Amino acid sequence: MLTHPLAERLRTLGMAAMAEAFLEMQANATDADITREDWLGLLVDREATARDNKRLGRRLRQARLRQNAVIEDPDFRTPRGLDRALFQKLGGCEWIRRSQHLVITGPTGVGKSWLACALGHKACREGFSVLYRRAPRLFAELGTARGEGRLSRMLTTLEHTRLLIIDDWGPEPLTTEQRRDLLEIVDDRYEKGSLLVTSQIPVGRWHELVGDPTLGDAILDRVVHRAHRIELNGPSLRKRQAVNPPGEGESASLTNSRER
Repeated sequence: MLTHPLAERLRTLGMAAMAEAFLEMQANATDADITREDWLGLLVDREATARDNKRLGRRLRQARLRQNAVIEDPDFRTPRGLDRALFQKLGGCEWIRRSQHLVITGPTGVGKSWLACALGHKACREGFSVLYRRAPRLFAELGTARGEGRLSRMLTTLEHTRLLIIDDWGPEPLTTEQRRDLLEIVDDRYEKGSLLVTSQIPVGRWHELVGDPTLGDAILDRVVHRAHRIELNGPSLRKRQAVNPPGEGESASLTNSRER
């Protein structure tokens, strides 16, 4: 079979990456000594890599992470209570495989959202479905869905998401409907999915945020008792960046790691 018709046949079969690799290898005279098995293996690897990248891109688009953060770039030099060993362990995503939760607390500007997005990005790389929402936006969307008669469908979508990130919960107490929605979300995730919550409010005051003792006990019992915790402290990293901009020689990834 001629080279270009074969490439077109591969594209027709949905193997565009393999077709491109085939043409490249045909044009490369140094590939002539490769065995047929190795040659085929290279083509298959190119196609598999392209499909993996496409699936990752789709998961990242669906996740809608707020920040372009990766677990390889956290700032461990700034004193803020970030335990390197714990964060690296969480980066392995075993807690997601076990349907456990993660709570990140601390004052504004210490990097809670950045760390949450970095872990969300790693979860996408590991093949998990992820959805990021700031708490006010999530509850607003739930309220709109209720008014339009599609609340059940939205809750089902959240239930089927392996990692749900709720960023910046508090300080306003929940309304009656929001309390019920949150209990439904948390209850649906039992043994089936993980929750990552960030908040400026310490866990000890979360009952105040829920605003109802009975529902507060039900929600916190399902989240806190199955959660890893990262408790950050210290001054805002935003102010530090404004006063002390990165010096020459610091990489872009390190600059970006000084979270918003």
